[in-house]
Amino acid sequence: MIEALQFEFMRNALAAGLLASIICGIMGTLVVVNRIVFLSGGIAHAAYGGIGLAFYFGWPYLAGTLGFSLGAAMIMAAVTLKARHRADTVIGVIWALGMACGIILVDLSPGYNVDLMSYLFGSILTVPDTDLWIMMVMGFCIVALVAVYYKDLLALSYDEEFARIRGVPVTALYFLLIGMLAVTVVMVIQVVGLILVIALLTIPPFIMEKHARSLLQMMIGSSVLGVVFTVAGLWISYAFDLTSGASIIMVAGLFFFLNLLVERLVPKPRKLMTSPIPEENSAVDPQRS
Repeated sequence: MIEALQFEFMRNALAAGLLASIICGIMGTLVVVNRIVFLSGGIAHAAYGGIGLAFYFGWPYLAGTLGFSLGAAMIMAAVTLKARHRADTVIGVIWALGMACGIILVDLSPGYNVDLMSYLFGSILTVPDTDLWIMMVMGFCIVALVAVYYKDLLALSYDEEFARIRGVPVTALYFLLIGMLAVTVVMVIQVVGLILVIALLTIPPFIMEKHARSLLQMMIGSSVLGVVFTVAGLWISYAFDLTSGASIIMVAGLFFFLNLLVERLVPKPRKLMTSPIPEENSAVDPQRS
């Protein structure tokens, strides 16, 4: 793997993978804790409509995909707030329509020469310097927003009603969370593709959920795991000439099942609290006051 870093495309791939891993560790933790995995899947697949728009009108990939994804994400967020009992149905419809629109627009694009596989399973080896800098800026903005609103996001993730009592602008914060998720999805599509993006968002946080004692620890641990999966996946793809995105997710999947096996074979002593959220808020839990 070391000798591979002499190539610029491998250095860019490693940098893109590390950026995506850190952001997925942070946002994936919020996705898992808030139980919005299905919504993140809807955003990921609806984003294909943005890819189709970008190719059809000749727009830059990130501009077209990000705009469409944010629009679809805001609609899904509004539905989950206003009609929770129908949210899964509406998200599924937007999911399917986004994919269909993207495929049709790609078909209609002049001079059709699009490699659909690169967007379905990622094209981390072709990330240019410009997109890498854009990913760095977007990643920095996401980390900064999470840091600024960390306590409010913690309260929202733990208990929505309690967050309202504390004066947290729950609705606005929820839309901000979904918007950041849409930006994350667009970033990660370039690394592992839209089909595999959910795995990178959910596997590291799922593994860390039972080992972390706080939301912050869960975010940091998930980011570290994502980095390990990315580096190992890139090495395997380079050594055996395999698709990079799929290799990264295969490594993550193996760790996922290995973690489940270890948990079954080595039972842990019972804990009074298994969720990382209440522990941080125990001092202000309205049930205990």
